[in-house]
Amino acid sequence: MSLSIPATASAQDMRLDEFLEKAERLERRGPLALLSSDFGLLKDEVEASAALYRNRIASDRAAGRTPHSCPPEQGSARLSSDDVLSHLRSYPASRRPSITIRRAFFDMMAQRYPCN
Repeated sequence: MSLSIPATASAQDMRLDEFLEKAERLERRGPLALLSSDFGLLKDEVEASAALYRNRIASDRAAGRTPHSCPPEQGSARLSSDDVLSHLRSYPASRRPSITIRRAFFDMMAQRYPCN
């Protein structure tokens, strides 16, 4: 599944441990997961984080600041749900309650697209 990100999204900024718990329950449901309200909730969390990220990059550039990270032009950087989940699962279980989806998304983008 590819994540298409709307320009306007609002984040609840869910904790990583909560997000992964819901994601794992959905994975066990297989194709029926698409019918769950949790599927939409998790998708909205990632989409909102991506929108906030894009806004921060644009704001940094507009202000002449070095951006947080340097992704390729919009549209050429596609993230799959597997990419996102793999990154989220890379955090140790002990840290997950103190990390939000927004923070984890920003970390992922900094790792994938550092400014050289």
